[in-house]
Amino acid sequence: MPNPPAPKKVSFIVYFIGFTAALAGLLFGLDVGVISGAQHFIEQDFKIGDKEIEIIVSALLWGAVFGTLISGVLSSHFGRRRTILVSAVIFVIGSLACSMAHNEHTLIISRFFLGIAVGVASFTAPLYLSEIAPRTVRGSMISMYQLMITIGIVLAFLSDTWLASYATFGGVTGGHWRVMLGIIAIPAAVMFTGVLFLPESPRWLFLKGFKEHAVNVFKRMHLDDVEIAAEVQEIEDSMKVKQNGFQMFLKNSNFRRAIGLGIGLQIIQQLTGINVVMYYAPKIFALAGFENVSEQMWGTVIVGITNVLATFIAIAFVDRLGRKPIMYAGFLVMGLALLTVGLLFNMDIEKNPGLGYPAIGALLVFIVGFAMSAGPIIWVICSEIYPLAGRDLGVTCSTATNWISNAIVGQTFLTMLATFGGGNTFLLYGGLNALFIIFFVIFVPETKGISLEQIERNLMSGRILRKIGR
Repeated sequence: MPNPPAPKKVSFIVYFIGFTAALAGLLFGLDVGVISGAQHFIEQDFKIGDKEIEIIVSALLWGAVFGTLISGVLSSHFGRRRTILVSAVIFVIGSLACSMAHNEHTLIISRFFLGIAVGVASFTAPLYLSEIAPRTVRGSMISMYQLMITIGIVLAFLSDTWLASYATFGGVTGGHWRVMLGIIAIPAAVMFTGVLFLPESPRWLFLKGFKEHAVNVFKRMHLDDVEIAAEVQEIEDSMKVKQNGFQMFLKNSNFRRAIGLGIGLQIIQQLTGINVVMYYAPKIFALAGFENVSEQMWGTVIVGITNVLATFIAIAFVDRLGRKPIMYAGFLVMGLALLTVGLLFNMDIEKNPGLGYPAIGALLVFIVGFAMSAGPIIWVICSEIYPLAGRDLGVTCSTATNWISNAIVGQTFLTMLATFGGGNTFLLYGGLNALFIIFFVIFVPETKGISLEQIERNLMSGRILRKIGR
């Protein structure tokens, strides 16, 4: 069936659906970013050290691992919409619980519970968007979700910076960190309210036998008959391919190769060191000689804004230049930038305070390198390399690996600083980024302009991984 012509006007309900579901990405970014600015005050209030802070930071990430692993079952049994509603409720309860924690132990438990919502949302919201968005705006809707994550991080940094300017909040010294963590319940409640008005995913309705209901969803979105017929045909074609990822993994070595590549890519993404910067930016600014808390917080905001703006580089060029050229450039930039940071930190910034500015400049260059390459493009590649019948398992493995690696990085950075020193820690991360280029040369395919069906045929025929995109 030929592709339908693009509609002259996309209805308001389509934009409402896209924005409301993308709020899950905003909450994701808020929860990831908020802990960066709150650490200093939590440390003072609870009188704890680096080890406890590492556990508090990583608790949310381990919760996200668990949330990701249960998301497939939840979204399949209850539906995409109801699962997003569940995640919104957990966001609200978890955020409020974090804000009322009376010691580090209850904060760790609350952060783990909140992480379940992050994991569920990070799996289900993009799935929902990909299944309900009309094909003419599908790419932009999914991109909106990814962009909202980076915006959420910036908003968390801005909120933290503003709240940190107050010595007390509600008459409680250090009470602003509680507001930092608790205020996220507001956008979570907004998302819950909005999702109540959203329709269920048409693909899920088809899977459960509610074809007429699914067609009504498309009508509610003001699609014309030709567009509806095309969407229905696409869903019916995809349903002919039954998901049997576990059987494929046990029986097919080619599929296992794809799973291994996806896992490797996600580990690499986290070992770039990006979330070291996102979670511990104020501490890094302190290493660079910026001892004033206000300077550290505003520096964190600059990091977040740089991350948002540089993401547009990948969006603009990923389909023009290809995946691998951008990845080579990004990892080269990241490696050189972090090696520069490490060398400057080893030159005793306390005695040479002027070195702090070029060190932070190099750190921002690193952020640009990540946001234009490993950040978005590794997710793109992971979405392209799995055979259709095993795609659900492949994406689950990739997402879970990302969160596990993320948690390990978050739980070890301060220990590495104490053990190796700031300069040597960043030299290590810089060296890893340089080595990762070799991995891309040997294993990673160029998938630009290649259909998913051709990639699958190449993989399953036994071609080496770097050539499955030819």
